[in-house]
Amino acid sequence: MIARTDFLGCPIDSTTLPETVERCVAWCRDGAPTRILITVNVAILMMMRKDPDLRTACRAGDMIVPDGMPVVWASRLVGHPLAGRVAGVDLMQALLERGDRERLKVYFLGARQHVLDRLKALCATRYPGLIVAGARDGYFGEEEHADIVRDIRESGADILFIGMPTPFKEVWAQRHRDALGVSLVLGVGGSFDVLAGFVRRAPLWMQRSGTEWLWRLLMEPRKMWRRYLVTNSQFFVALARELWHQRLSTH
Repeated sequence: MIARTDFLGCPIDSTTLPETVERCVAWCRDGAPTRILITVNVAILMMMRKDPDLRTACRAGDMIVPDGMPVVWASRLVGHPLAGRVAGVDLMQALLERGDRERLKVYFLGARQHVLDRLKALCATRYPGLIVAGARDGYFGEEEHADIVRDIRESGADILFIGMPTPFKEVWAQRHRDALGVSLVLGVGGSFDVLAGFVRRAPLWMQRSGTEWLWRLLMEPRKMWRRYLVTNSQFFVALARELWHQRLSTH
């Protein structure tokens, strides 16, 4: 049984990557209604505080995992230690590998068309047992949502990977959960670009040291500087307040 704890207003499951993969594969086989797996990092935790739709969508996740070492470290500081980090890109890659062995069907929603084309080609070469049941780029308007949901449902996919930004991916998945007809929905942000080879991921030592955000900042400074400056500052303030409240409650 995977334990769940509340961290800065968000329920998070204390689990490892292998445990998460096993649960996801089991969900693909049990015939139950659609489950949604949410990955949360510092930015999402802070965005949840100001976006009620995102907060509702995240808290409704059937599994919520920490995608970021700062979240794991902070959980230890507040006395509710999480087992470890489960990065969305690592989880996606692990599920593609399991899909290869177990003939799972997947649908890719998001990114640009040339990224999808390379991702599908990579899957055909590297994971020949995996079935890519469908794919759709991430550039569409609200008037197309119903058609996209229908296409996903009719594809027969077991897993829907949504490679789009927060809060869209979480809110969209929760809004259409009952109509998607898949076993599992997993929002993976920019993972399509990483796995397809268009974006370099941080070196392993940066991933383990919790400085992967710095790598992303260096790779895309114009896009990321404001996000990290604002959200990281908000996170440190929220964490300090939590620690202060805990100290007061024990005196």
